[in-house]
Amino acid sequence: MGSSDRSEAITTREIDAVVIPHGNKTRIPFGTKVMIMQKLGGTVTVTTEYGGLYRIDPENLDAIGMEVPAAPPAADGDTVKSLEDRVWDVLRSCYDPEIPVNIVELGLVYSCLLDPPGADGRQVANIQMTLTAPGCGMGDILAQDIQTRLEKLPEISDARVEVVFDPPWNQDMMSEAARLQLGFY
Repeated sequence: MGSSDRSEAITTREIDAVVIPHGNKTRIPFGTKVMIMQKLGGTVTVTTEYGGLYRIDPENLDAIGMEVPAAPPAADGDTVKSLEDRVWDVLRSCYDPEIPVNIVELGLVYSCLLDPPGADGRQVANIQMTLTAPGCGMGDILAQDIQTRLEKLPEISDARVEVVFDPPWNQDMMSEAARLQLGFY
């Protein structure tokens, strides 16, 4: 389901959510009517009958009648290149909750570097990213989402995500596909 597919649901229990774009945590009460605005990358963006925009994380999707996404498949190989590719795949699974384009295509990821394997053979992923606007309250939420997803990869011992604002993001940083999808041509 992308941003154009809309459906409604009634919450079957109280749901932990994040207020968009402020990043504040809140709870959506049991029995609240929600409209699903975007379902991408395992998270869902909804609006409620009372207004406002909220992000719902995967562990709460059952409360709006959706299945919790399956964990990513295990690795096939141990090379740095295949791990780097899988790290980029994880980054592509993360979305700004207001924009139906992943953070890589949006041009929000400035760098992705892997430290050499430690004694246990695992590596540290170092990510530098930015936000579409410096005042966006979702920065910590997106960084935590990326860290959590990357640390689920068995070869990653730690994921360090740094939000930077130099250089400032602009629309020219988006991929051509993202610009086309968002109608920026």
